[in-house]
Amino acid sequence: MSPNPVRLVHFSDIHITARPLGWQRGDWFTKRLPGWINYQLGRKFRFRQAEVVLAALVADLQRHPPDRVVFSGDATALGFEAEFQRAAELLGVAGPNALPGLAVPGNHDYYTPEAAASGLFERYFAPWQVGERLGDAVYPFAQRAGPVWLVGVNSCTGNRLAWDAAGSVDAPQLERLRTLLGRLAPGPRILVTHYPVCLAGGQPERRSHGLRNLAQLVDVAVAGGVGLWLHGHRHHAYHLPHPGLAPFPIICTGSATQSGLWSYHDYLIEGSRFQVTRRVFVPGENSFRKEGTFELTLQGENI
Repeated sequence: MSPNPVRLVHFSDIHITARPLGWQRGDWFTKRLPGWINYQLGRKFRFRQAEVVLAALVADLQRHPPDRVVFSGDATALGFEAEFQRAAELLGVAGPNALPGLAVPGNHDYYTPEAAASGLFERYFAPWQVGERLGDAVYPFAQRAGPVWLVGVNSCTGNRLAWDAAGSVDAPQLERLRTLLGRLAPGPRILVTHYPVCLAGGQPERRSHGLRNLAQLVDVAVAGGVGLWLHGHRHHAYHLPHPGLAPFPIICTGSATQSGLWSYHDYLIEGSRFQVTRRVFVPGENSFRKEGTFELTLQGENI
């Protein structure tokens, strides 16, 4: 074992809600209304134990603190401020025992154009968005954990249509990412964003649920020496050493709090070795336990 391995913990898609939500009159004319109906008819049941599971996850992290927490978005169900406040409180983002972390938003955090423009995710998760960046733009940003660079990219957009859960990385952010990657000191580079490169079977996401300009982001990542792509969005955990749509491995950590899928990943990085332990929630014990392991090799010239 190398003298200074780096340990990360990656979780995603916790979908915390709160009461009261704080509805405004204008919300009834946005995708929040059909989203709320969908939540009541299905998602509410699937995430009924979200707070209990999240408390167990936080307890796990406090017992065995990682070098860095990585959160790849969807803190909320509908992007209301009450949900952001509750999620950040449960995670202890700014508390006295706060762990160092990196966080990027998910499409539910940018549920509407108004939610995206509000800056609520960035306000409540500000302690997990400290890092190197270009100018005043929040995204992208980079954090160093030992020799490893974690690069946060916002791939979410506020969409108006109820069925539109797609995202994109606009041209200015892509250009900033290209410049930022070019300035970083040598070391493994891991890109963190909400959307996947592809599904578990290797096929592309459907257009209304995926990254609209995936190829452009992959091109910039490859040119900048990215060796691994971490994401959420899909609630089943999976990984692909050779995804086809990108020349580096990808890991979807799945949902940390959805009933039956609840899990997170614990990573140990030693040079180009990327060792992964999946930990799964056990309802009867209100705790997480080790379920399985796998190993990947980080790609790129900066290792």
